[in-house]
Amino acid sequence: MTVENTISERRVVLDTETTGMPVTDGHRVIEIGCVEVIGRRLTGRHFHVYLQPDRESDEGAIGVHGITDQFLVGKPRFAEVADEFYEFIKGAQLIIHNAPFDVGFLNNEFALIGQHDRADLSVYCTVLDTLAMARERHPGQRNSLDALCKRYDVDNSGRELHGALLDSEILADVYLAMTGGQTTLSLAANSDGEGGGERPSEVRRILDRTPGRIVLASEAELAEHEVRLAIIAKAAGAPALWTQLQGAQTQQG
Repeated sequence: MTVENTISERRVVLDTETTGMPVTDGHRVIEIGCVEVIGRRLTGRHFHVYLQPDRESDEGAIGVHGITDQFLVGKPRFAEVADEFYEFIKGAQLIIHNAPFDVGFLNNEFALIGQHDRADLSVYCTVLDTLAMARERHPGQRNSLDALCKRYDVDNSGRELHGALLDSEILADVYLAMTGGQTTLSLAANSDGEGGGERPSEVRRILDRTPGRIVLASEAELAEHEVRLAIIAKAAGAPALWTQLQGAQTQQG
């Protein structure tokens, strides 16, 4: 039984760190970090754990994430956290940068402890690879997480080394920036829920209404608004709808 593409609005941004690569050489997961996103907002719920892999990490891998073998002594093994991890990600859309790497390692971890019914994440989750998305949107350009942070103006100043939880938090911001562009603006009335038909528009005049107070945006708010419009334009590959409407009004005026 596979998960439908329209599972829910619940997304889990996920990252792992490992003893090295590839997984076929017996390398293991040593850190898992996940953050939950619902309705395009970080909820504050997360899953994070360091794992004892029962093998040494490659020096090259330690140079990337800084997680030493000594640090992992006494940490739980994957079997001890597998149920909690499964419950956290089950039914969600997983947002992963270079998804085949992380998915391959996690599938292997479930298989190694004999949980073969969980050893294929695509059965109970859907997976969105932000690296593949970025390559499609920005062909021929660098699309590492650091490069995308720079392109979408996402703060990654605290990322001196790779870390699963920190990287998942940063990737969440990148994903929201990449997918934040407007494509259409519907001014039609809402559906009445019967047969999908549109409800006729209705204009009502309000009499004896006290005029509302007009509050103008501050310079800081206007500057932040311009930054957001620029991010939308980068993500959508076209000016934001607000910018297009402003341009049309200027031409008419």
